[in-house]
Amino acid sequence: MSYDPVRPAGRLLLTPEDKEAPARARRLHGLGLGEHPEPALDAFADRLAELTGAPYAMVNFIDENRQFFAGLHTPDVRPVVRTDETKPELGRHLERDHGFCPHVVVRRKALVLEDVCDYPRFAGNPVVDEFGIRSYLGAPLIDRTGMVLGTVCVVDVEPRPWGRAGLDTIKSAAAELVAKVERMEADGLPL
Repeated sequence: MSYDPVRPAGRLLLTPEDKEAPARARRLHGLGLGEHPEPALDAFADRLAELTGAPYAMVNFIDENRQFFAGLHTPDVRPVVRTDETKPELGRHLERDHGFCPHVVVRRKALVLEDVCDYPRFAGNPVVDEFGIRSYLGAPLIDRTGMVLGTVCVVDVEPRPWGRAGLDTIKSAAAELVAKVERMEADGLPL
C-alpha cells in the first residue's frame, strides 16, 4: 500500500500500482476492445450470471484511467441512472480505485471474496458502501502474450459461499473468453 499525495489528506490508496496499464491500453486498443459495449460480451456476462446465480456479471477491461465493462449483466438489465448526488451511477465505467478487478489484474490470479467485510483491505472499497457489494469472484484474462487484458467477474449484494466450484467456474470462463479473443485476433474478425 502507498499514499497518493494528490488524494485528500491521509486517504490510503488501497488499489495496487499497475505498471502494465500503458501497455495494456495499447493492446486493448489494437484488439478493438475496452472502448464500447460488445453484444457478444454482454451475452457472455449473461451466461456467466446464469452459471453462478449471481445478480451481476462483467467482462471488464482496465486501462490507465478506468475500468470498462464491455460485457455487463445486471438484475434489471438497465443501468441505474443517478437521480441525486447520494446515489451512484451504475453503468459501463468505473473508477480504477473502485472494485476488486484491479487487484486481480495486478495479482494475475483469481480472487474469491465470499464476504468482502471479512477482509479489511477490501471492506473499505467504495463499491461496498456505494453499491452494497458484499461478495466477489473474479479471474484475469491473460492472453497469449502474457498480458492481463482485464477480468471476468461476478458480484453479489449478499455474502456468497462461492467455494471451489465457483472458483473453477470463473477460471474456466476466463480461459474460454481468452480463447475467443485469440481466435478473433487470429482470424481478423470482430468478437
